[in-house]
Amino acid sequence: MPNQAPSATRDEPEAATGQRPAIRLSGLRKHFGDVHAVDGVDLDIPPGEFFSMLGPSGSGKTTVLRLIAGFELPTEGTIELDGRDVSRLAPFERDVNTVFQDYALFPHMNVMQNVEYGLRVKRVPKQQRRERALEALKTVRLEDYGSRKPAQLSGGQRQRVALARALVNRPKVLLLDEPLGALDLKLRQAMQLELKQIQRDVGITFVFVTHDQDEALTMSDRIAVFNDGRIEQVGPPEEVYERPASAFVAGFVGTSNLLGGRGAESVIGRPGLFSIRPEKIRIDGQLSEPAAAGETSATGTVTDVVYAGATVRYSVALDAGGRLSVVRQNTDGVFADGRVRLSWRNEHSFQVQ
Repeated sequence: MPNQAPSATRDEPEAATGQRPAIRLSGLRKHFGDVHAVDGVDLDIPPGEFFSMLGPSGSGKTTVLRLIAGFELPTEGTIELDGRDVSRLAPFERDVNTVFQDYALFPHMNVMQNVEYGLRVKRVPKQQRRERALEALKTVRLEDYGSRKPAQLSGGQRQRVALARALVNRPKVLLLDEPLGALDLKLRQAMQLELKQIQRDVGITFVFVTHDQDEALTMSDRIAVFNDGRIEQVGPPEEVYERPASAFVAGFVGTSNLLGGRGAESVIGRPGLFSIRPEKIRIDGQLSEPAAAGETSATGTVTDVVYAGATVRYSVALDAGGRLSVVRQNTDGVFADGRVRLSWRNEHSFQVQ
């Protein structure tokens, strides 16, 4: 039988760890006139978690980050950091630091001076701030770059300097507002792994905002998927990808087929809307073979073939109605346009709301 979408509760992280949440959002709302940018968010983030807020532009994720940072004040609801209500406190009164996409490094200062800057504002003694800045640069593997100016660094190195500048203050929570967005693809992929390793090394809570689902799946312990100011689903990457709670999540996180109406009733045997990931589907030309035990099958006609190097993507119009996309590894050649049979395991037909 097809799986049902899970229901998550905000108390799961606290119940699982026995710890007070690093961040607790309760009934959080932010309105800009008639625009409800955040419209009722409840969320717990435990200490030491790499947590990502994922969603398209305008979904509310960046506004939630700014509310946690104190750059915006909520219209309704509360924000707690380690059990302390900070909803109305200024940014400098909250034990958080933020890393922005543009890094905001001072061009006239060298790397060491940039990292020390926050400590200097707090009047930390010179020797102590130099030691802490060097420790932060070691964490991001830039201890030999202290005398360089930002203009002498690569994009990835500037990103790590911005990270060191945030970490040097030893916040309990680090907020990251799409910090990899300005990097090219290969450097961004390399920095994803590096950023996750840094988070493991320092052991503090990271809250990462992104619109890139691959980025969120690669780096996160848990993901919250935002849409229209609300959270559609919260869970580990595998759960969000394999068991989407809604049609929006299925379509936004990765590529998913949505099969409903007459096609779903005929192929799956019951009404509803079902998500089937393209890579879960097998394609072959054996039209008369019955479905194997525990599997679903359907026949159809290939209407489009896209060659993408390592993979080939097929679009298949089903005889029963509807259309499915299939991704196949480029190992056995390419099917030409024609009649095919599709098959997949029953548990990979996942019913969504």
